[in-house]
Amino acid sequence: MGFRRKSKIFERSWCKTLMKYWLLKSEPDVWSIDQQRKDGKKGTNWDGVRNFQAANNLKKMKKGDHCFFYHSNIGKEVVGIVEIIKEAFIDTTDPKKKFVAVRVKFKSSLEKPVSLEKIKKNRNLRHLGLIKQSRLSVMPIDTKSWKIILKMGSIR
Repeated sequence: MGFRRKSKIFERSWCKTLMKYWLLKSEPDVWSIDQQRKDGKKGTNWDGVRNFQAANNLKKMKKGDHCFFYHSNIGKEVVGIVEIIKEAFIDTTDPKKKFVAVRVKFKSSLEKPVSLEKIKKNRNLRHLGLIKQSRLSVMPIDTKSWKIILKMGSIR
């Protein structure tokens, strides 16, 4: 009796068809959507994450996944979209090499930023980590919520 190893080709092609969505928080006085835009196609390392739950979310991200760019503290609003262009790698800003980073590039700005207040008022979004775990800096967003927020931001 032998066992059959899972095909890496099959696994990867299956995962590619299932894009995931995320939300990344940044303080705009530290790193803003405008700075992200200026970095262009080469993108920027999303590093400095020191929360284990947020780091685990970074590890789950795949190339091509999309993320809302959220300005925290100042503004408290979803302002744009970035794309994962490099999957998790050791964060060079972590001296202990425990945490990871991903590389993201700018995709677009929302025509109308979507405030935390508006998200909280929408009963279909009350389950989001943005509301339930407000201190978490990297979190998944389900497809339905992604579409609702896009519509709120005037992106079709």
